[in-house]
Amino acid sequence: MPIKVQSDLPAKRILEEENIFIMDEYRALHQDIRPLQIAILNLMPNKQETEVQLLRSLSNTPLQVDITFLTTGTYVGKNTPTSHLDQFYLTYKDVCNRKFDGLIITGAPVELMEFEEVTYWDELVDIMEWSKTNVTSTFHICWGAQAGLYHHYGIQKRKLDRKMFGIFKHRVLKRREPLVRGFDDIFYAPHSRHTTVDKEDILKYEDLEILAESEEAGAFIVMAQDGKQIYVMGHPEYDRFSLDKEYRRDIDRGLDIDLPVNYYPENCPDNRPDLVWRAHSNALYTNWLNYYVYQVTPYELN
Repeated sequence: MPIKVQSDLPAKRILEEENIFIMDEYRALHQDIRPLQIAILNLMPNKQETEVQLLRSLSNTPLQVDITFLTTGTYVGKNTPTSHLDQFYLTYKDVCNRKFDGLIITGAPVELMEFEEVTYWDELVDIMEWSKTNVTSTFHICWGAQAGLYHHYGIQKRKLDRKMFGIFKHRVLKRREPLVRGFDDIFYAPHSRHTTVDKEDILKYEDLEILAESEEAGAFIVMAQDGKQIYVMGHPEYDRFSLDKEYRRDIDRGLDIDLPVNYYPENCPDNRPDLVWRAHSNALYTNWLNYYVYQVTPYELN
């Protein structure tokens, strides 16, 4: 799929080296196609790394996608150069009068805080409310999923005794749902979080469906309102070395961190991790774009 981004976005060069079709705005102007308008609210600290991961995940359909990166206006992180944010990102105030076919809300390293203690919580609430009327389907990731379930349903997260960290086995529960079309019965996905949402709390709501779960990691894919809102509790977009970087970062900080589960061959951090979740991650994002965005969004957004 051609993904349309600004011509000088650093992620464009990285993905082109992987032979992923990235289209800049100049070429897109000459195509008589109405691209899908997808906004990505990037709450992760290393925004450039997350850009690459998500653009890679969205690159596997014939649909043309026009990406708008969003960041919070009420909080500016320290891990991404201000120049990068100024050049490639907008805020909610910039887009609040626009409509989008899809919205992705990423995770964020704030899960041990109460939701209302997060600096940009009020802004995020405004965005989630705006998404009800201005976005065809919203895809929430990890803490973004916990935040969405809390805001829309009042479901609280629960602190874990040990960090859920590694590659976990999952099972499809609702095979007839198009979001998991093409999935094997068993598939793997990365998790990296200190909190969880209990299955029993999710099942209290009739319009929430658990489409896939893990015996160890709990509910993984949750869907509401026939796909208007999708909640994914892990990080399917992570690349081969994402967990490795997190593990070594925490070791360098002197934190008490376990080896990521099912990640390093022979549980040796010197061994190159096997990439065993990419195909299902790609299928998940492709199915979302096709069945819950493209197939149901109006041709004229405004």
